[in-house]
Amino acid sequence: MTTTITFDSGPVLRTALRVDGWSTGVFGVFLLATAPLLREPLGLPTAWSVPFGVGMLGGAAALLLIAGHPRLPSRLVAAVVAVNALSAVIMVELAVLDLIPLTNRGRAFMLAGATFVAVFAVLEFAGLRRGQAAS
Repeated sequence: MTTTITFDSGPVLRTALRVDGWSTGVFGVFLLATAPLLREPLGLPTAWSVPFGVGMLGGAAALLLIAGHPRLPSRLVAAVVAVNALSAVIMVELAVLDLIPLTNRGRAFMLAGATFVAVFAVLEFAGLRRGQAAS
């Protein structure tokens, strides 16, 4: 049987998870609602933006569920940090490796998204470390 270490995170980590969850959800809705419109100015094919949008809605739900735990499970928070960090790396790769036909605006859009996600990864990692040290 696997045990999950939980900890009292204080308001900073919980707030970061909630803001991450809500902003991810809002951006997922934005991608879904504007998918056909983003193709021309960003070079982001609809076949990419729709699955990204759906995935972001699922991620948002997971983030908000995790943030709602009375005591945050450290493994789940560590998974959030890892997924955010990996997402940031993938967005940078998409921006620079020409895997999809992004315009210069599309590259800037992807790099801004990578920065945004990386900031959440750092905040949540710091909150995780602080919470574990306090427990």
